[in-house]
Amino acid sequence: MKRRIASWENGHSIPDEFYGPLLCEALGVSAAELGLNHLAGQDARLLDAHYPPTPEDAFRAVGMLWRADLNGYEPLILSEAQQPTWNEASLRWLVAPEPSFPSRPGSDSVQVGLADVAMVKSTADVFAQLDDRFGGEHARQAVVQYLSRDVAPLLTGTYTEGVGRALFSTVAEATLLAGWMSYDACHHGLAQRYLLQALRLAQDGDDRRLAGSILSAMSHQATFLGNFTEAATLARAARMGISRVATPTLMAQFHAMEARALARMGDTRACELALAEATKALESRNSGEEPEWITYFDEAELAAEAAHCFRDVNRARQAVSHAQNAMSGSHVRSDFFATMVLADAHARAGEVEEACQVALGALDLGEQLKSSRCVSYLAEFRRSLAAAGDSAAARDFHEQAAEHRLWAATASQVAQ
Repeated sequence: MKRRIASWENGHSIPDEFYGPLLCEALGVSAAELGLNHLAGQDARLLDAHYPPTPEDAFRAVGMLWRADLNGYEPLILSEAQQPTWNEASLRWLVAPEPSFPSRPGSDSVQVGLADVAMVKSTADVFAQLDDRFGGEHARQAVVQYLSRDVAPLLTGTYTEGVGRALFSTVAEATLLAGWMSYDACHHGLAQRYLLQALRLAQDGDDRRLAGSILSAMSHQATFLGNFTEAATLARAARMGISRVATPTLMAQFHAMEARALARMGDTRACELALAEATKALESRNSGEEPEWITYFDEAELAAEAAHCFRDVNRARQAVSHAQNAMSGSHVRSDFFATMVLADAHARAGEVEEACQVALGALDLGEQLKSSRCVSYLAEFRRSLAAAGDSAAARDFHEQAAEHRLWAATASQVAQ
């Protein structure tokens, strides 16, 4: 038996149909949480994408997600986002009662103080910097491992109400990061579930601003996946739900997310109105009154959102103008996206040579990025370049781009 356990731990074998269930029973977890795909089947609890009714349900659900993700449970990692989940999440949050507080744990649970909360916050901030610099696929598993092994015991620990609220909000922010990183890796069903649990944790942390930002992230993902009506609804729900505590920067972001969805719908007039509201809101901001986690959303970020919008409504010259103002120089992945929108806009305007030069710059910028979303941007540009027709500039670009890892990865996406 010891030999078998050692073999499992070293990854040389997997628990069989006799020992696997015994191992799950001894550890008090499901087969899916241990990554035992051959035993797990379709674990309904993990694949469920409904808003948790209580804090305890949220703790249990997010803990299961972390463990199953960490152990590579394929039905979860390869799952698709579920359209009804976005509508349910926004409605359940908007009409939610006052924040709940979990029942007291047993006396043997870990004691949690504000120092523990600060530790989680600082660690998540480091992971966020890595995500920004290297893409969501670089340290995603490390984030999940930290949440599963270090943070999960805190949620079920012993704490005062003040500490508990701060803990829930901080863990919500960290789980939002895991959601963004999973989205960036195009694990869309998993990302949606993380964002759902983060929203519930933010509710019980009595952090409506953060909850609004989580709905905004859901809107961003919904637009990316082509669910434009749901994306606009999520952005509006975020704006409505935090109206009493909103800050100008948050309102600007929510208007921008709505504009992105409206542009994809082809509603140019409504998109322009939303962008105008976003600009107006951002101009009135006071950085000292904004949550620290939203201060990245500045004029360059809004210009990038506007560039996306005008590209999507086929106003290439306006897209170029905004994209040229969207380079922050401090956010590698965001600058990559903005550069690729600029290249795409040039291609759609018939400026193939300029488009190719800009795209090569983006490929150099993105050499260190591990991001499936970046590959999607390149695949979209590849299609725009093909639509512009054959040219010497395009042929030279393909020859030079072939040396880049991200460009090579576009071949399978374009073929789909």
